Amino acid sequence: MLRITLDETGDQLTIRLEGRIAGPWVQELRRVWAEVAAHTGTKLLTLDLCSVTYADQDGKRVLREISSQAGAKLIADTPWTRYLAEEVASHNSNCLQEGPESC
Repeated sequence: MLRITLDETGDQLTIRLEGRIAGPWVQELRRVWAEVAAHTGTKLLTLDLCSVTYADQDGKRVLREISSQAGAKLIADTPWTRYLAEEVASHNSNCLQEGPESC
C-alpha cells in the first residue's frame, strides 16, 4: 500500500510518500504526479521519502522522472530512505536533505 499526501504552503509543494512504491502503486503515483505537475507552476517541490519502506525498479523510475522534471528536493532520514534518495538523485542533480529535522 502507498499513501500519498500533498502539502502545499506558499511557494512550496511537498509530496509525502508512505509505504511501498511498487506494483499498482507505481501507476497511482504516476497518475497523482500527472495531475499535480499541471498545477505546480513555479512552486518548489519536495519529495518526502522518510516513510517509504520499499521501491521496486518501476517505483524508482517514477521517482527519478518526478525528481528530474520538477528539480525536486529529496528528504530521507533512515539508511534505507537515504539509499533510495541517493539512487534517485544519482541520475540527476537534485538536492538531498537528510535528518529527522527535515521530516
